[in-house]
Amino acid sequence: MSIIDPSCTRLTHRERFRRVMHFQTVDRGVHWEFGYLDETIDRWHSEGLPASLTKGEGDDSVEEYFGVDPRVRVPLEVGPIPPFTGDPVVLEEHPGRRIEQLPDGTIREVQTEGVHTIPHFIKMPIASRDDWKRYKERLDPSSPERHTVDFRALNEQYRLLDVPVGITLGSYYGIPRNLIGFEQISVLLYDDYDLIEEIVETFTTLYETMLAKALREVEVDFAAGWEDICFRNGPMISPQMFRKLVGPRLKRVCDLLRSHGVTVIWTDCDGNINDLVPIWLECGVNCMFPIEVHAGTDPVELRRRYGRQILLRGGIAKHQLSFGKKEILEELKRVEPLVEEGGYIPHGDHRIPEDVPYENYRYYVREKLAMLGWRPDEVERIEPLRGLS
Repeated sequence: MSIIDPSCTRLTHRERFRRVMHFQTVDRGVHWEFGYLDETIDRWHSEGLPASLTKGEGDDSVEEYFGVDPRVRVPLEVGPIPPFTGDPVVLEEHPGRRIEQLPDGTIREVQTEGVHTIPHFIKMPIASRDDWKRYKERLDPSSPERHTVDFRALNEQYRLLDVPVGITLGSYYGIPRNLIGFEQISVLLYDDYDLIEEIVETFTTLYETMLAKALREVEVDFAAGWEDICFRNGPMISPQMFRKLVGPRLKRVCDLLRSHGVTVIWTDCDGNINDLVPIWLECGVNCMFPIEVHAGTDPVELRRRYGRQILLRGGIAKHQLSFGKKEILEELKRVEPLVEEGGYIPHGDHRIPEDVPYENYRYYVREKLAMLGWRPDEVERIEPLRGLS
């Protein structure tokens, strides 16, 4: 039996999100997407997408043009204060490449000719305990610059909105990895575990402090985090080490969120997340996103394994959209039982890549909305979906 019942009372975006994520009957499903690569937008501009549209969210964005349901985020200042600002300083210049230093201390080599690739990082922002000491000073939860938002006034504004309200969950290993480097942090887990633990604890304390202040005033529907610590073969940190290092700290933050009624908590992690899912569930992260199918994670299998204790976002194999109508429909049919059961918002399992033609994407969105129970007149109001055969 499907949770989608087009005959039921029309819901607001906020009501619809809450009910979908609690397996309750709705008038139609939630229409979200996960964005697009720059190269995809460039291609689509040449295939009919209006040139004025960009890849972001809100007005003049591709998402808005395709009728994606709106949502808002509570602003939290959880980055370094003061922030690292300024232009890179060129240390060396060579034919086709240069070495430059960023304001946070990163030293990298970048290509200046030919096809641009990911920079080669020579030094990360945190390469020693002294580096960490200087960086840690910018993570002080009591910095006045972090406390400029009037959350009570913000709640007066947000409580009148008919859209879901979100807040950050934070990043517990992904950001430390970015600051230290993949190889370096992997070695330090064994050579100087105390340092890594201090770094993770410092970020956790910052998230807790800022979340506690905001949640006392603002009613929130979801919390969204980020990690990106998995590859096709699994996580870059052993599940045992992740449970030991991150588990208790992440649980503290999830417990705080739940004590304020936040029951949808996800983290954005690419790759094969299967080995980390049970740990996230233990900690209180109950929604997985974006569920990269090509990497070996499957929303259908996750629901089969964990039942309704797991919520899902994404899980539509993005590269299937590059083929034809048959393959697109097959991919939608694959996840349709999850749509009918609830606790699932279907969209691409990462940014839509440049091998997806504009016409294919238009067709995919139209058919996805039909699967979500959108009425024909609702679909017709979305400009790029008009006139499709």
